[in-house]
Amino acid sequence: MADAVVIGAGIAGASLAAELAGKMRVIMLEMERHPGYHTTGRSAAVFAPNYGPAGVRSLTRASRAFFDAPPANFARAPLLTRRDILMIAREDQTDPLAELFKEACVVTSVQMLDAEALREHQPLLREGYAAAGMLDVGGQDIDVAALHQGYLRQFKARGGTLITDAEVRALLPEGEGWVVEATQGSFTAPVVVNAAGAWADQIGQLAQVEAINLVPKRRTAMVVAEPDGFTGRDGPITVDIDENFYLKPDAGRLLISPADETPVDPCDVQPDELDIAICADRIMTAFSLDIRRIENKWAGLRSFVADKEPVIGFSKVAPGFFWMAGQGGYGIQSAPAAAEMAAALVQGLPVPGHIVDHGFDVARVAPDREALAG
Repeated sequence: MADAVVIGAGIAGASLAAELAGKMRVIMLEMERHPGYHTTGRSAAVFAPNYGPAGVRSLTRASRAFFDAPPANFARAPLLTRRDILMIAREDQTDPLAELFKEACVVTSVQMLDAEALREHQPLLREGYAAAGMLDVGGQDIDVAALHQGYLRQFKARGGTLITDAEVRALLPEGEGWVVEATQGSFTAPVVVNAAGAWADQIGQLAQVEAINLVPKRRTAMVVAEPDGFTGRDGPITVDIDENFYLKPDAGRLLISPADETPVDPCDVQPDELDIAICADRIMTAFSLDIRRIENKWAGLRSFVADKEPVIGFSKVAPGFFWMAGQGGYGIQSAPAAAEMAAALVQGLPVPGHIVDHGFDVARVAPDREALAG
């Protein structure tokens, strides 16, 4: 018997479970042998306060204090390392760039750059490719493994129980709570938290709650060699304004992606050769690179609902069933505030004031919002 069973031990489940542990008796079930296998462990996360829809940006800004000063013994090294973010636009893309700048300059320090200034910050750009850009010096690389492992250690230290190889097979309402039938046994609790990532709608179906119409999408990434004489290892992550590609220096190599979002069924997703070819073509068109060999390649799942905001809150259909899903590509950067906010809702408490102060509105992430209708 527990007070809450959390399904999924990726960053969403681990962070929320850690926030709840110590206040509640929490069991966390993970279907894989190792937590974070599918999405969290394949993320090349950047802390980008101007990235994502409005609710995500609010949660990201509210997470900054945690990243800068995590609890004692949470991580052995800083969670963040400075990484400027450079959004670039061709001549035909300047309108969306202007819109982003208008919105971003209200809350963060950003500056517009002309073509000449762009090449000073990103010397790999092909001359004549980009007409303008926006530089955000508030970006940071996130140590994803340190963040995830920190939450798992915190969860254990606070008395939480993690059970792996525990695929959930059935969810049955019983009295004022739930029976969770999994491959590692049967568990009962008044609250079930659905943090199952790409499998979240399937877990919802087992519980016969509302569908949120979650769509897992494949994101491809690969690593290629730096060009000879490259000196920009501390340079920015460079992102196309329409998110058709990005390039980031990474441990003496270049991490590149076509920023693809191909709908797929929940699975152990693998990179597609066509996406790899598309990525190489886009990168070589925008940058002075000659990609002859892919040193490493992988794919991960980013799961979205229609408006790309996360889904966080109690089901309106079944008491005690709590959604923690749909984080898309923003789950790492927003994890601390999202977990703190979700833990408050699970316990029937108001959203913490510092999160509200960053402009967060809980209605944006409610499971019954109109945008989620089928």
